[in-house]
Amino acid sequence: MPKVPVLNMEGKQVGEIDLADSIFGIEPNKHVLHEAVVMQLASLRRGTHDVKNRSEVRGGGRKPWRQKGTGRARQGSIRAPQWVGGGTVFGPTPRSYAYKLPKKVRRLALKSALSTKVLGNSIIVLDSLNFDAPKTKEMVRVLANVKAAKKALVVGLETNTNAELSARNIPGVKFVTATGINVYDLLNHESLVITKDAVAKVEEVFA
Repeated sequence: MPKVPVLNMEGKQVGEIDLADSIFGIEPNKHVLHEAVVMQLASLRRGTHDVKNRSEVRGGGRKPWRQKGTGRARQGSIRAPQWVGGGTVFGPTPRSYAYKLPKKVRRLALKSALSTKVLGNSIIVLDSLNFDAPKTKEMVRVLANVKAAKKALVVGLETNTNAELSARNIPGVKFVTATGINVYDLLNHESLVITKDAVAKVEEVFA
């Protein structure tokens, strides 16, 4: 069972926490991590690419010349694909790239990502993360106190509204809730800064 020190907002150790082996202590599955990241990035694609086919381009309302007797190849429309200004054949059309992995695979990927942070000593557990009001300066100070990397993922509960607002203007720092934690954000940020309450929520949801 991994043991991680618990820090306060001043960066001083105030205790230790035992992390669940089944979530934070497994052997990371690199293949599943890759699959999860590709799935997330695919779902972020807008898929708004589009071309005009022969029914959408302008012109070509009549046959350019008669079928026989001209010595030229038969043509039905000047907007056929072989003509300059004609429609495109088999071009991209708007579509969704999103797809889903099986639930067990997604859970394994998330546990692998969390375990990767523990193995890399990149997880920082805070006893609390509460601000009286949204203050970017205060969040910067806290992250400096706990020696978080410039790219840091801050995880708290839904009630940490002031912390969320304090983090959103800091370049490289992102705040997510314990239930919104995901593989891509975990791997895309060097440090994971998570509160004790959020750890308990993660273990409750993904146990």
